[in-house]
Amino acid sequence: MTTSVFIDGAAGTTGLEIADRLAGRSEFSLITLSDDRRKDDAARAEALNDADVVILCLPDDAAKAAVSMIANPRTRVIDASSAHRVAAGWTYGFPEIVGHDTVAQARFVSNPGCYPTGFIALVAPLVRAGLLPADWPYVCHAVSGYSGGGKALIARFEDDTDIAFRAYGLALGHKHVPEMKAQTGIGHDPIFAPAVVPAHRGMLVEVPLHLSMMPQAGSPDALRAALAEFYAGSKVVKVETDQPDELLLRASMEPVDTLTLRVLGAKDGTQARLVAILDNLGKGASGAAVQNLNIIAGLDETAGLRL
Repeated sequence: MTTSVFIDGAAGTTGLEIADRLAGRSEFSLITLSDDRRKDDAARAEALNDADVVILCLPDDAAKAAVSMIANPRTRVIDASSAHRVAAGWTYGFPEIVGHDTVAQARFVSNPGCYPTGFIALVAPLVRAGLLPADWPYVCHAVSGYSGGGKALIARFEDDTDIAFRAYGLALGHKHVPEMKAQTGIGHDPIFAPAVVPAHRGMLVEVPLHLSMMPQAGSPDALRAALAEFYAGSKVVKVETDQPDELLLRASMEPVDTLTLRVLGAKDGTQARLVAILDNLGKGASGAAVQNLNIIAGLDETAGLRL
């Protein structure tokens, strides 16, 4: 059986990468609109209601409007925006965290944010296991390629090649924080310090830990072992055991849909750095959407992914 899919916002970076991952796959048939019709609300409404699954690659307000245009009880939705990540009635589309069956049964699925994907993947299993305290003021440092900021930021970085580093969200209260808090079960908003570097794609997310000051915290080895056990068997999330002297993001990074986790610990075990590396357009966006689509369609979750 072929599943019909409509990508609303298919001309954007995320939409283009989703379509690329679906190209040549006979399990899906894409509903497409010509350039002169893709901003026509009547044409969009028809496509939204004809599709078995809709993937929204839109700004938040436009994503909410698109959902309101669906007038049937059948069409399922994967929203790649941040509009519904903590909304009632929506399933958080991180199958490794919420459960594959939960995603498979959901009608409305909200893709995780790219930065939260790294933070949640590192912290949620360890809080659940009791190896990290829920009642702790966590900090998250992260850098991303500029493609995650949409067309305007892409143009800015490509036009101004003198930009070496862009820190932002300096007023705190970033829109990713609610999902980071909700999906990890922590009691305080993490201090989130995002930045952008002059690379098209790629992302490193880090959570530094003063283990010796944290009540009942596990050792670096225990944290690493717990993550390895939690993600055992996953073809998407990898837990590395090495302790490198450096970690690099390369401007030449190719598209990839995996998520790599590390626990880097001090020799005396008093401190640790939890680190996640991913493609912000892969597991951080388009790859995650296709993974969720595969699960909803009852297919191998890794079909079409770059592993």
